[in-house]
Amino acid sequence: MTAAGDGVEPGLYDIPAEQYHSDPIPGGSLSSTGIRRLTDTPARFKHFLDHPEPYKPAFEFGTAAHTVILGDGPELIVVDDEIWNTKETKAKVAAIRAAGNVPLKASARQRIDDMAEVLARHPEAAELFTPGSGIAEQSAFWPDEHGTWLRTRFDWLRDTEIVDYKTIRSVHPDAIEKAVYQHGYFQQDPHYRRVAIELGLIPPHGSFKFAMQEKEPPYLVQVVELDFPARVIGDEMNREAIDTYRRCQAAGEWPAYSLSALHVSLPPWFERKYIEENS
Repeated sequence: MTAAGDGVEPGLYDIPAEQYHSDPIPGGSLSSTGIRRLTDTPARFKHFLDHPEPYKPAFEFGTAAHTVILGDGPELIVVDDEIWNTKETKAKVAAIRAAGNVPLKASARQRIDDMAEVLARHPEAAELFTPGSGIAEQSAFWPDEHGTWLRTRFDWLRDTEIVDYKTIRSVHPDAIEKAVYQHGYFQQDPHYRRVAIELGLIPPHGSFKFAMQEKEPPYLVQVVELDFPARVIGDEMNREAIDTYRRCQAAGEWPAYSLSALHVSLPPWFERKYIEENS
């Protein structure tokens, strides 16, 4: 990729994650994360646009898991020192990160290897990630009908489907439903589909699947597909957020939730409970 947006054509690019996340489109583009922040409030989106999230070592476990599962990513380097707060170990870990690699304790590396073994024994998940059946960590850029650039980074792109690997606290159905809502995965799905379909990367009927895996033993795995209503709602919210983005750009204003006083009621469930207990 020369520089997306700098005479770049819409398409799929094999570029480093750092280049993707720094947004190489002159004038800016919208990722799924950006769209979800806009859905919350434009002010929050603008804050993160002007103040990118600082590096967090807590993200390293997930990055390392993706690298092992997908077979693509930074080099994983085990630091045998069990205690990482000594001056020598801090310097060693900092040097590994500065080189673009991921430092891991031996115990963390073993957990990730164990997770990979469990996933490899899961019939559907193992089939999805069959080596050679897809390509990992690819970035896509596409301008919509209004010229607003959208971007995505696919974990695993196959001929007819997109697969996104998620580490999660629990794959119990209730926990998955909660995570899909709280983290906006119902918006990620239609955003990725839209870009992939428009670029001809998957057919119009192509699917999007989440491969979710617990981070603690026994590292349970669950493949998840969102139903049609969830995807429709997510797509409508995405398009509304993109419209909001264009309006805010044009006006140069990024409002918060409300400029006027907010009148707040108690949650309906509490009102019902109070009435039942006091009637």
